[in-house]
Amino acid sequence: MLENKKVIIFDLDGTLIDSIGVWNDIDKTLIKRIGNKEIDDIDIGKQRDFKLKEYSKSEDAYLEYCGFLKEKYDSKMSKQEIKKLRYEIANEYLRTIIDYKPNAEDVLKYLKEKGFILVIASTTNDYTIDIYRKYNQQMIKKARIDDIFTRVYSKGAVKELKPNPEIHYKILNELDVKVNECLIVEDSLIGVEAGNNANIDVAVMYDKYSDGNRKEINQLAQYYFKDFKDMLNYIKKELEKE
Repeated sequence: MLENKKVIIFDLDGTLIDSIGVWNDIDKTLIKRIGNKEIDDIDIGKQRDFKLKEYSKSEDAYLEYCGFLKEKYDSKMSKQEIKKLRYEIANEYLRTIIDYKPNAEDVLKYLKEKGFILVIASTTNDYTIDIYRKYNQQMIKKARIDDIFTRVYSKGAVKELKPNPEIHYKILNELDVKVNECLIVEDSLIGVEAGNNANIDVAVMYDKYSDGNRKEINQLAQYYFKDFKDMLNYIKKELEKE
């Protein structure tokens, strides 16, 4: 898996950090506030992923997603106001609840020690990533983002979001590496599709919120791990074999 590899590209939400369920909780609270409606957590996630994929070519996919919520739940708020409210609700969650998945920091530190260039390629915005970087003490104590990653690409780094491979082409160009020198670690179908569209090998990190697309994900990915402990054992055997 890591033979001839130089750069490991990690997705953030759902891959490195346990955040998809939290964002479902955030959107559940948001929908209750703007439309007084109840919706199942899994359905919220599926709805969000579908609409973000649909809006991936727009200037601000999350603003358009909030516009969709406005129409679907018949809110009198503007989509700009809904987006602002979403991040007000999210702020406490992002600072105190979200954390790395178990053993993720061990994999990151091990790969860093072995000389790999580690990169984040995420559809998360700068505001959210800055909270993880500066204010989320759980993540800072385990593995400070700026100490581990050479580059951090947020959704603002490109015009088109995953599954478009623009972010990966940008990484290849800026780090001056070839596709066969990279490995992508993802959890979602759109992330795996983005890797495939860039012709870069993809290792899937299991996340229960992607179970609805599990068959397609497993068909497209080159490697699969049930958790980071599983991944750490695998890469140690590969890198430390005699």
